[in-house]
Amino acid sequence: MTTHSFALHIPDADLEPEPLDPAQILSGTPEVTGKVVWESADGTQIRGIWQITPGVVTDTEADELFVVISGSATIEVADGPTLTVGPGDMAVLRAGDRTTWTVHETLRKAYAITL
Repeated sequence: MTTHSFALHIPDADLEPEPLDPAQILSGTPEVTGKVVWESADGTQIRGIWQITPGVVTDTEADELFVVISGSATIEVADGPTLTVGPGDMAVLRAGDRTTWTVHETLRKAYAITL
């Protein structure tokens, strides 16, 4: 992680495995990788890159804005909308949203999370 301004080419960024909790996997064998590229001193602001291979998973979201770099998914928000995202799409998830992600093609996103 860096403490100064920077630029990063997201499609080529090396990511580290971030194993899913098996209870989150509803279908398939999705694998998650990611990299935190910046975090605030108090740990409440996180910027990074995240990738998931095809499958269906559940999650409880943080307050997040993300932009899809590659791949596609359908994100069903419990008691809310169904979001269809692909390259170039920006999405906002609210803290506490319960989601089901159906990943059609390996999805890579850049994100900003507020905890």
